[in-house]
Amino acid sequence: MNPGDGTPAAAGRRSDTPATGLSSAEAARRLVRYGPNELPPEPRTPVWRRVARQLRDPLILVLLVAAALTLATGEFSDAIVILLVICVNTVVGVVQEVRAEQAVAALSAMSAPVARVVRDGAELSVAAAELVPGDMVLLSEGDIVPADGDVRAAALLLIDEASLTGESVPVEKAPGQDHAGAVSAGTVVVRGHGQAVVTATGAGSALGRIAALMADAPGPTPLQRRLAEFGRVLAVGTVALCAVVLALGLARGQPVELMVVTAISLAVAAVPESLPAVVTLALAMGARRMADRHAIVRRLPAVETLGSVTVIATDKTGTLTEGRMVVERLWTPLGAATVEGTGYDPAGRVLRDERSVGPADAPDLARLLRAAMLCNDASLEPPQNGVPHWKALGDPTEAALLVAGARLGLDRATLDQESPRVGERPFDSDRKRMSTVHRLPGGGTRVVCKGAPESVLRPQVLRDGPDAVARAAVRAEELARAGYRVLAVASIDRDGTCEHPGQWESGLSLLGLVGMADPPRRTSGPAIAACTRAGIVPVLITGDHPLTARAVARRLGIASQDDEVVTGTGAKGGAVADLTRARVHARTTPEQKLDIVQAWRAAGHVVAMTGDGVNDGPALRQADIGVAMGGRGTEVARQAADLVLADDNPATIVSAVEEGRRVYANVRRFLLYALAGGTAEILVMLIGPFLGMPLPLLPAQILWINLLTHGLPGVALGAEPVEPDAMRRPPRPPRESVLGAGLWPRIVFMGAVLATVTLGAGAWALETGRPWQSMIFLVLGATQLGVALGSRARPGTLANPFLLTAVAGALALQAAGVLLAPLRELLGTRPLSPLDLAVAGVLCVLGYAVMRLQALLKRSASRAQTPSPMGD
Repeated sequence: MNPGDGTPAAAGRRSDTPATGLSSAEAARRLVRYGPNELPPEPRTPVWRRVARQLRDPLILVLLVAAALTLATGEFSDAIVILLVICVNTVVGVVQEVRAEQAVAALSAMSAPVARVVRDGAELSVAAAELVPGDMVLLSEGDIVPADGDVRAAALLLIDEASLTGESVPVEKAPGQDHAGAVSAGTVVVRGHGQAVVTATGAGSALGRIAALMADAPGPTPLQRRLAEFGRVLAVGTVALCAVVLALGLARGQPVELMVVTAISLAVAAVPESLPAVVTLALAMGARRMADRHAIVRRLPAVETLGSVTVIATDKTGTLTEGRMVVERLWTPLGAATVEGTGYDPAGRVLRDERSVGPADAPDLARLLRAAMLCNDASLEPPQNGVPHWKALGDPTEAALLVAGARLGLDRATLDQESPRVGERPFDSDRKRMSTVHRLPGGGTRVVCKGAPESVLRPQVLRDGPDAVARAAVRAEELARAGYRVLAVASIDRDGTCEHPGQWESGLSLLGLVGMADPPRRTSGPAIAACTRAGIVPVLITGDHPLTARAVARRLGIASQDDEVVTGTGAKGGAVADLTRARVHARTTPEQKLDIVQAWRAAGHVVAMTGDGVNDGPALRQADIGVAMGGRGTEVARQAADLVLADDNPATIVSAVEEGRRVYANVRRFLLYALAGGTAEILVMLIGPFLGMPLPLLPAQILWINLLTHGLPGVALGAEPVEPDAMRRPPRPPRESVLGAGLWPRIVFMGAVLATVTLGAGAWALETGRPWQSMIFLVLGATQLGVALGSRARPGTLANPFLLTAVAGALALQAAGVLLAPLRELLGTRPLSPLDLAVAGVLCVLGYAVMRLQALLKRSASRAQTPSPMGD
């Protein structure tokens, strides 16, 4: 890119920005030219488009046609019920979307609302949105970098780039032409201060380029795809069967008008119009349960999508890990120790030989950590001002050393008072070590040095013998291979004042090694284990170092020691032809994360992506479901995700998977119940005439049965609780139909059973001179309601009392259809004797018993073979 080509990047890299900064006039001109320093907001979706999105579902379209047909036949009550179901489904879906967007907006905060710049030779604060390429920005500890820039001056400038790159270790910045001389928007200054010239703002920044990768809207969810396919098949099948009934009736000489109305009524009965309401209720209840667990569902179908997931691809830093450095291993020439605790909280302990020790018990460890606390510029801030946890001020690595010392029982204030600092040589990238000089209480000075092992374990620095240094080097390599960041600490006590800094870092004695890491969250291990038991493949995708990625993956059970770690360089170079082969990916860019997710999806998997950083945004958007951390997560991650975890707890993902499986099982449970009933009605209408019953059911009777069975009882099935073994089953195959895994045969079987029982009752009534049509009407409705009770996820319990109440009410209304004179006149039924009612009651129990027996046989067969998730 050539200077002066008019782009923001070119403007920012011009060398003509004076030390006095831009003039106010020039800044105003550039603001007009390049636009504000902010990402383009996602366009607001109008209400009408949200409604249209809900109504274009194929099953909803079938229902709209059914409503039109019922209106054409004059059955206004049934048409009203169908339209009411459509309206409720649409309203709930739209309200959920709006509420989720409002909740995410409440979590969001502008990453860098104010920036300090030099303009007209004076320092001033301006809104971050008003920054322009060429501005001179001042950076200091705690600042969020407001735009991309090139470092012009720096003093111990250390930047946390985890949100952008996934690296958990901060990066030192200094003027230069490589990555070390550039800063990026959204990163955080953790130490030092500096100046940078803005090179890119808004959409032209690194953050903006990543956001541009998320332009493509996500496709339909697995459930939406399955239901769309089901709706098309159902529509064709229903029309064909109803045409057969119409033709048979006309062939028997039935009136044309009567048979047309009967065929339309059968079509309405065959369509499970309560299905959208069942799905919506199940999803809404799942979203509510997720909200109770601090998870915000941004799109209602996302609740079910997690139940379909076969692969969970997850970021490391801040997602599976705490996102902060913690000392876990200590080593001295006298032995090793481990440090226990969480985050920057000083509460914890140091263990040696599985026993908690203090300074008096382990003087070698006390010397090591005392020196690490003295050679340190960080500090710790206790919980305050609504912040519930301890906070690090300064370099996270140095803060971790302070925490380790506190867990041994050392006090930073006491150490500083006893041995005040009188000199220092700051860390720099050439020496890779830092040294401080402290005055001792009895006179003399103590020199303390800490740094990378390769810079400290050298003859020029240490006076220890070659064997001791070699032992330390071997141990440092072992810790590094295990994924730890290793620091070596050395010191020496000298008489005098150490007036020559060049002699400070020589003749020192090695005190030991410190191994630190960004530890996994306590909930990450159990969450990964639960997903593995559920047959879901976990995949780690991080921008961090391969050794670190491997260590975390091993600790969490994602990968074994022998599993390959694929780096971003290898994937980009084509060294890895199949990106789905590896379980651990390191040094990945946002584009490569996106490639990995798309590779798994192309292989036929349903992929969930979890992350918190800007670099996770594209993958979050393109995955079947994106899960973002709401507390620590960036705004880009939250906006790209379908599910936002407000408490950053990975265990909530397991709960969401369980909720998704519950939703899908309930959808299948309802389909079994509703389609079995519809099949029974069609079989009764087809076979009845051959048994001497010319028209087994009148149109009004068909619609009444349909209203009662597909109404509240059907909807109540969507509120069934999760089955006890839901998370011990493997995920269902992604390409499996919603009626797959044996559901079709079960529907046909139950439909045949209901039809046989109903026709048997009708034949008995016909033979004995009873009102056979009314008997068929009562038995067909009652046995279907018995199937609803037999479909429960946890029979014999009071779980889902809504279903029990709905079935009881529907049974009462079904009986009222033959008992109450006004309803008999409306439906064309005749009164039945107590014996007839008793027979219908027994047959209702038979429907329940057959359904339970079928469910038990299916569960036994599933346990004997490879289990397959499905609703019973």
